[in-house]
Amino acid sequence: MTYAQSDIPWPVNGLDPVRRLHVLAAGVRGAQVSERLIEAPVERVWPLLADLEGGLGSVLPDMRGVRVTRRDGEEVTAVARSKYGFRARLEGVQRPGWCWLQSRFLLVGVAAVAEGEGTRVALTGGVRVPGRAALVPVGVGRSGRRSLDRLSALFDPSGV
Repeated sequence: MTYAQSDIPWPVNGLDPVRRLHVLAAGVRGAQVSERLIEAPVERVWPLLADLEGGLGSVLPDMRGVRVTRRDGEEVTAVARSKYGFRARLEGVQRPGWCWLQSRFLLVGVAAVAEGEGTRVALTGGVRVPGRAALVPVGVGRSGRRSLDRLSALFDPSGV
């Protein structure tokens, strides 16, 4: 028996990028999602976050630099260097409003969606426990809050 495609009641994914980030982070022990409404339109905020080699480093306090080594559609490979001198080869996916990169030792997740006249931004990440879906829990939440503080300051209309 065959069915026309319209006869199959397939579920539809209704998750926006921020909710998707929450779902993925829930599967990583020790991960915390930091989230904030930024008072700027997503058309200004997302390009900064999506700029892995420039803008993202200005937001993540522990990141000294990122160099994209390969891009194939949504698939990205990059080398990240921390302010402590550690390097990580990150692989993952980047699409509008969404970026999830991970290496053996590092995880970076960023998502953004329009909310009213602003942008809802969510971040997760940290140092991974090799071979396990877990993050070292020390400083994960604090780092996310500091990143969002830095991002907010970039779009603060008072210039403070």
